[in-house]
Amino acid sequence: MKSRFAGACGASALLLALLAACGGDNDNHDAGNDPVTPPPVVVTPPEATPARIGLSLLGRYTSADNGFAVSAAEIPAFDAASKRGFVVNAQKGKVDVLDLSDPASPRYIGELDATAVLAQSEVNSVAVRDGVVALAVQAPVKTDPGLVAFYRADNLSLISSVAVGALPDMLIFTPDGKTVLVANEAEPSDDYQIDPEGSIGIVDVSDLSKPTVRFAGFRAWNGKEQELRQKGVRIYGPNASAAQDLEPEYIAVSADGTTAWATLQENNALAKIDIASATVTDLLPLGYKDHGLLENALDTNDEDGTINIRNFPGLRGLYLPDAIKSYTAAGNTYLVLANEGDARAWGEDNAAYWQGDASKGFVEEFRVKHLVHTSGFARRQGDDLPPQLAQLAAGALLNPATFGWCGAAAGSPGTCRDDNVLGRLNITWTMGYRQNADGTPVKFNKSGVQDNAGDRLMYDNLYSYGARSFSIRDANGKLVFDSADQFERMLASDSCMLGPQRNIPCKDFFNSGHDEGNAKDSRSDAKGPEPEGVEIGTIGTKTFAFIGLERMGGVMVYDITDPKAPVFQDYLNTRTDWTTEDTESVAATAGDLGPEGLAFVPAAQSPNGKPMLIVGNEVSGTTVIFGIDQTF
Repeated sequence: MKSRFAGACGASALLLALLAACGGDNDNHDAGNDPVTPPPVVVTPPEATPARIGLSLLGRYTSADNGFAVSAAEIPAFDAASKRGFVVNAQKGKVDVLDLSDPASPRYIGELDATAVLAQSEVNSVAVRDGVVALAVQAPVKTDPGLVAFYRADNLSLISSVAVGALPDMLIFTPDGKTVLVANEAEPSDDYQIDPEGSIGIVDVSDLSKPTVRFAGFRAWNGKEQELRQKGVRIYGPNASAAQDLEPEYIAVSADGTTAWATLQENNALAKIDIASATVTDLLPLGYKDHGLLENALDTNDEDGTINIRNFPGLRGLYLPDAIKSYTAAGNTYLVLANEGDARAWGEDNAAYWQGDASKGFVEEFRVKHLVHTSGFARRQGDDLPPQLAQLAAGALLNPATFGWCGAAAGSPGTCRDDNVLGRLNITWTMGYRQNADGTPVKFNKSGVQDNAGDRLMYDNLYSYGARSFSIRDANGKLVFDSADQFERMLASDSCMLGPQRNIPCKDFFNSGHDEGNAKDSRSDAKGPEPEGVEIGTIGTKTFAFIGLERMGGVMVYDITDPKAPVFQDYLNTRTDWTTEDTESVAATAGDLGPEGLAFVPAAQSPNGKPMLIVGNEVSGTTVIFGIDQTF
């Protein structure tokens, strides 16, 4: 550190010497003409750059509403001036306000309640900038327009509000603080009878007393649905236009504040937005992950109780990212995405839907073993057979050219549908079957012969949910890096340990769910550890990514300074009870379950002068403050 300032101190001394020399002999000057001594040169040292970082448990606040899985702590945000944390409490539909002046002892001091501006409303998300708190507020009927409300962080007083689109979710300030962008997700009603249009609300807050809003929508793609499908954008809601089917989830903004990107999770795409013109300029399909490749292995069986990470040719993972963040490296913008995966499942609690009334909902998820059973679909009628699938065909086959490795032959799935192969895996029935140019299915008979009079679909590939990874993409959506199978490999390794004391082997509870104790492998048939939230933070000259694993729990940390070659740093999971079968019964003492949102606090803004990470755990209702330990 000392040598770092030697040049600055030397320059300061030289400057003073030169000034003195210019003044000549001080004895020859009148007192009133003496040279003015310049102020000392103050050099603010740059933040030191760590060689490596790790996480440690610093503090925890447990919501009074922390009943099991009621989302009492979801999205956190932090205001440096007031040293307050703002955490969405979906159970109350409000925001809990925490005093974080001592991060080791968070203290509840109040709440923000948006029902004063919209009766019976609920808060979905929060963002903070320069003492202003912005809330995304959902209407009592979620398909109705919601609003964004603004409050002062120091005294919690309402400043203003503005109407936006249906189901406003995540929101973010632009770097200059003059604009707030909100993702109007616009989910359909449960029976899919009402399906509002998704959009990005662009709120001008240069005058906070009178915010105004413009909308970047998707109507320009109406009528181009088949073109989008061929491009790789998933448009598949029943009778939905592109504008109705595209549902913004999360938003990132470029460092210069000109461009934004929104994840369209169920559509497996990104929307690129020009902020100045409030225009969606492009839709960027994200493609799929080939699980036949060695580096993309995964575990697909939730019932064998063992770790079996392997490759499956013909299986493709849809990225379907949830959270997104942006950062700059070498002058270029990069996007960091948590590839959670998400299926559309509407009307699943409606008995009439499962009895065959396709107008009562839409469910796209189905197990492989039921999809390709030689007896066809009818055997699942009234149980878990989506009526839209039943309308499409009477059964389905696997292409032997793709799935011959597991015994698929003409008219037979072989051992592919066995539980210890692909049988237990949840996939989408909406993709992978052979289609004509107009999108209608090519039909086959039971023997696997193409036949216009046939009643079978032919699946050339199968598509599962999520990539069980995080990715880095460039500004045009091109994949730069994917963590491949690193998450599951880490959780299966001898070096991975769970709990605040890091004394519980991860492999003993590999791919566990947050709703079950002692549930090793229970998520392998779905989305594995399920990465959902992502945050980035800069320390010195390095950029780090923090990825929350929703089901397994905990936070993965990577150095992403080089977007093409991220380096793993740490994994911390502060769940304490891993053995009680019914997690709900010990929710109050189980530790931290289901991380949802994350907020990085740099050292310069932190109450204790050190960087920290705030994590909202929706299942346990706990807000955790992690210290960021640095090695130099």
